[in-house]
Amino acid sequence: MKKLLFKQRSDTPHWVGDGFPVRSVFNYNEFAEAMSPFLLMDYIGPSEFAPSQATHRLGVGEHPHRGFETVTLVYSGEVEHRDSAGGGGIIRSGDVQWMTAGSGLVHEEFHGKKLAQDGGVFHGVQIWVNLPKQHKMTKPKYQGIASDRIPVIKLPHEAGTARIIAGDFQGTQGAASTFSPVNLWDLRLGAGKTVELRVPAGHNTAVFVSGGSVRVNHEQLIEDAELGLFDKEGEVLTLTAESDAMVLFLGGEPLREPVVGYGPFVMNSSQEIVQAIKDFETGKMGTLSKA
Repeated sequence: MKKLLFKQRSDTPHWVGDGFPVRSVFNYNEFAEAMSPFLLMDYIGPSEFAPSQATHRLGVGEHPHRGFETVTLVYSGEVEHRDSAGGGGIIRSGDVQWMTAGSGLVHEEFHGKKLAQDGGVFHGVQIWVNLPKQHKMTKPKYQGIASDRIPVIKLPHEAGTARIIAGDFQGTQGAASTFSPVNLWDLRLGAGKTVELRVPAGHNTAVFVSGGSVRVNHEQLIEDAELGLFDKEGEVLTLTAESDAMVLFLGGEPLREPVVGYGPFVMNSSQEIVQAIKDFETGKMGTLSKA
């Protein structure tokens, strides 16, 4: 069995722009090696929003990225995205946005028009996934993955379901393409049910509970808004739902490369960060046209 090393949570929210109240669950300043290829994770909401005026939709305005990918999973609500590489769209409940910043772009993210007009609950997760050194300067790419494109697997013994966003789950391939081996599975478990997960040896492995609670290997409890990080050794872990639970599984092959970050840029050296800042300031990452 894979051993649970520790649990991690944040109960101190902060705002990204004026539309996304987030709790930073982990980041590469503390867990670069333990969580590679994942760089950070922000847990968004769940928060109730009143309708906002059409002239000022809530969100975060134009800003740059280079050297990694952003992955946004929306549980409820909606996000509208635009970027300088031509990517964009509305990500609704159950959808996933997988944006490859690569060599650099600028983008914006706002509440979708329906959420802005009607109000409602916003709930989701954003993860930054590092790019291997050889792909840091790849051409930017946008994957808007609608919920109906994500394979759904029924778990044994009527334990629940698994949506395969990325990677491989018992022979089923996920919807997203990735630059290194990454498993991202969105699990729904029924109260009292147990699922056994087999994962590649040597991969970094974590689970995040975004609703309910689960017991790991019939021992430690991981509660709502907590992340559990596992030892690299072993290939099997079990999750038992104490109540109906939403669990996000994160696994991946460690990149074992230097991680140097500054704000919206994550590269392999400080010299590359300096160049990223210069390229952004001189317009090489593009601009957004007027919406």
